[in-house]
Amino acid sequence: MQISSKHSMRMARRRENISGYLFMAPSLLFFIGFVIFPMGMCLVTSFFNYTMMDFSFIGLKNYSEMFADSVFIKSLVNTIVIVVVSVPITCVFSLWVASLIYKMKDVYTSFFRCVFYLPVVTGSVAVTVVWKWIFNNYYGLLNYVAKNLGLISTNVNWIGNSNTALGCIIMILLTTSVGQPIVLYTSALSNVDKSLIEAAQVDGATNLQTFWYIKWPQIMYTTLYILIITTINSFQCFALIQLLTSGGPNYSTSTIMYYIYYNAFKLSRYGYGSAMGIFLAAIIAIFSALQFKVAKTDNG
Repeated sequence: MQISSKHSMRMARRRENISGYLFMAPSLLFFIGFVIFPMGMCLVTSFFNYTMMDFSFIGLKNYSEMFADSVFIKSLVNTIVIVVVSVPITCVFSLWVASLIYKMKDVYTSFFRCVFYLPVVTGSVAVTVVWKWIFNNYYGLLNYVAKNLGLISTNVNWIGNSNTALGCIIMILLTTSVGQPIVLYTSALSNVDKSLIEAAQVDGATNLQTFWYIKWPQIMYTTLYILIITTINSFQCFALIQLLTSGGPNYSTSTIMYYIYYNAFKLSRYGYGSAMGIFLAAIIAIFSALQFKVAKTDNG
């Protein structure tokens, strides 16, 4: 009787496992076919001189050429600048906004979350058209406001000047990046144990102490997730640059993603583009691992 019962339990567990794998199968097949397989092909292709006219094995020459390419180095520096500037600002600003709105009435909290999230769901083309009008050097809103405030005397070609173009890209990226973190932080702060906050306030803790010792540890994993997705999105910044500046002027807004696109799909240098793609994937993995390590250390 006991053996029969154990056999029935094993059969039931096996049926559950089979059902689970069947439900996972469509997503798993999609992931293997459209993520794992292309990544493997990209790695293999990076060792070949793959163009419209040639497909020959060249070993690590694509990688050595990559580090001798001044445009690639410039694109790498621009990408790192975007990440280093936009990721901390996005996280800090999102946390600040969420700290202000999560205590409001539900209708006001929902309103502000909708306002900040709107650029995320708006098409990149529409966003780019609006910002292109704002930065226009003849009739742009930014020049109009700056001149009326006395900040500038003549119109500035914001996206046509190599000194200001990258800053404009970062500004646009910030407006489209804060929506999701604000929503996530608002939810995380709402779920912080209120009894701990009340106990700290009774003991005379300041708002800063309450945040640092009670709220911050409880939203650490949300912060880690936000850091990782924001870092990945910043490294993969492409659409804004393609639609707004095409990497100019003088490669001042070119990023690794845009340079991959330029080499692979405009110059038909698929092997070289694949090598840069592998390098970018390695950088993202290293940054993500470092963020995991720092978050684990801070969380004890």
